[in-house]
Amino acid sequence: MAHVEGSHHVTLSVAGAQEDVDFHTKVLGMRFIKRTVLFDGSLPIYHLYYSNADGDPSSVVTTFPWAQAGQFGTRGTNQAREVLLSVPEGSLDFWAQRLRAHDVEVTDVERFDQRRLAFAHPSGIEYQFVANAADPRRGYEGNGVSAEHAIHGIHGVGVHMTTPDRMVEFADTSFFAQGAPAEDGDVFGLRIGDAKVGNHLEITVNRHDDQGTWRYGAGTYHHFAWNVSDLANQDAVKFDIEGAGYTDISELKDRKYFKSVYVRTPSGALFELAVTHDEGGWTCDESPQELGTRFQLPEQFEHRREEIFAKLEPIEG
Repeated sequence: MAHVEGSHHVTLSVAGAQEDVDFHTKVLGMRFIKRTVLFDGSLPIYHLYYSNADGDPSSVVTTFPWAQAGQFGTRGTNQAREVLLSVPEGSLDFWAQRLRAHDVEVTDVERFDQRRLAFAHPSGIEYQFVANAADPRRGYEGNGVSAEHAIHGIHGVGVHMTTPDRMVEFADTSFFAQGAPAEDGDVFGLRIGDAKVGNHLEITVNRHDDQGTWRYGAGTYHHFAWNVSDLANQDAVKFDIEGAGYTDISELKDRKYFKSVYVRTPSGALFELAVTHDEGGWTCDESPQELGTRFQLPEQFEHRREEIFAKLEPIEG
């Protein structure tokens, strides 16, 4: 039976590469696990990966830095907006202090009767820290962040749209939502798939912002990936979604570390159905100890290594 296990990763279009590395490692304390390039198109663009200690599916934030190429997006409605990250219960005061010490503006917000911290990436993308007491994923200790405070992984994704009923219907009938949505003012909360953590979908009714952009462009969300466990199940999920009439869905794409299918949802958010296949995974080209230390290229680009690397902004970290 077709199913979604939970989240896999989130991918963002950011601005500068070095400021992105510094934000995720030196500010958020995440582990830098992969530096490679965007597989689509001919323009060399970094694809950078950050995670918790173990690189679990549901813990990975990836980014495309677009400022060097001069491509910028617009945040708005009918678009994915918030990066929701899970942190240990009792750690929010630590994070508020740490973020402010790094000149990051922090706001306390309440959502579903729970305190959160809201802040932004240097490129403007909105983040929220959500405290979770029973999250077993292991945070990365480093860059001044101890295990008792380190980010567990993804909590979920926040999308904004003008007509939330369309997305609630999609989640309920075609995308494995568990139970009825919770409501908090203009926000609807759902859980997708079977996972205990990392699978929250939050839909904000937003009729005041203009339509956000969906193309690659700094400062915007690109896609949110869900873990569909294996290729047979990926096919089954895809067939179910297409059978329900959501036919804006891609063919299979090999991303080296995982294999993916993409669907444009009624919210405008692009969802990915991801499978970490037997030949893939983060350690297919680096040992667990070496993750993120060397510039990796897919085989079809390897003969252009020097050319590609010369065109990319140098990064340290």
